[in-house]
Amino acid sequence: MTPSDGTHLTDQDLTMSQKQHITDVLMVGATGSIGRLAVEAAQRHGLRPRALVRDVRRAERLLLGVELVRGDLEDPASLRNAVGGADAIVLTHGSGGDPETRRRVDYGGVRNLLQAFDGAQPRVALMTSIYATRSDIPGNSPWKRRSERLLRASGLPYTIVRPGWFDQAGPTQRRLVLEQGGTADGGIARDQIAETLVRSLLMDTALGKTFELIAEEGKEPSDWAGLFGALKSDESGSVDGVLDPADLPVEAEPRAVRADLDAVRSLNGSSG
Repeated sequence: MTPSDGTHLTDQDLTMSQKQHITDVLMVGATGSIGRLAVEAAQRHGLRPRALVRDVRRAERLLLGVELVRGDLEDPASLRNAVGGADAIVLTHGSGGDPETRRRVDYGGVRNLLQAFDGAQPRVALMTSIYATRSDIPGNSPWKRRSERLLRASGLPYTIVRPGWFDQAGPTQRRLVLEQGGTADGGIARDQIAETLVRSLLMDTALGKTFELIAEEGKEPSDWAGLFGALKSDESGSVDGVLDPADLPVEAEPRAVRADLDAVRSLNGSSG
């Protein structure tokens, strides 16, 4: 099987997918610019994507031949059927709005999905932002960082990808740079974000890791296992990514945010 972008689905990729029994992947944010590319990447890698959509008629025009399931991240009841049977979840949703919208969608959507799993243990690839932990950026909000914390607290197998500026990379900047600590800055092509999210589902070396993602001058990666493997794992029991700045202590968070963390831990039997 040869993807249209020139990369090849390796035997290692197939082995990892089979080993982890990942076939059905729920795509959240599937009609967005990254989400549509993630659907295509999942198909190239032999996975079966299922798109969570609010407007089925509109989605049918954007996602030809893809299974659609109606659901709304702000409506917890609508998500229970959508997540059923999913081996993995790819989340590329984002509000791009004011802090209140980010609270409801960027953060609240992750919380509502985690609650809908009802004991299931799908593997999760979550896209947030390269600025997720940056409190020094004017207008930046902590809601994406809080959504990451919910996922870590859930105890589910996960990878968290913090991409740089969409499409702010030239055509010959295809060498992926994965960094940790929240200080990275730079651009990345949308197709590379989508590919990284889907590849992370196929690699044990990507499990339990959070990283910033940018591209620099050079060729496409050929050793994805090694690329993920060079990263530090998030500390067991911590709700923050490894090397994240300690400038948003959980004990100082709003009561509702702390309650959400406790609820997610309880739902999934995690004590971290």
